[in-house]
Amino acid sequence: REMTEDRVEGGTITYSAAVSSCEKSGAWQPAVQLLHDMAEDHIERATITFNAAMSACEKGGVWERALQLLLEMVKDRVERDTITYSAAISACEKGGAYGPAL
Repeated sequence: REMTEDRVEGGTITYSAAVSSCEKSGAWQPAVQLLHDMAEDHIERATITFNAAMSACEKGGVWERALQLLLEMVKDRVERDTITYSAAISACEKGGAYGPAL
């Protein structure tokens, strides 16, 4: 059991690092794909991982996708924080979608 928990925790850290790397380069599609791979592999998707993917979407100019990720967080009961909402608002702002940002 302990080995399984270590594998899952290690998986979360590894995937989060990969998503963060995608975010830094604005590669939103690989970031979102990694996030979905985590779900398929039954690896916990952490707030920080979603935040990085949402920031990648913001950099990629796909505000709708960032909001979809926010809704996924709500549906999956992943804790949201100030960074989460800031990333969603920034994505909408960059896309000129001021209505959803409000």
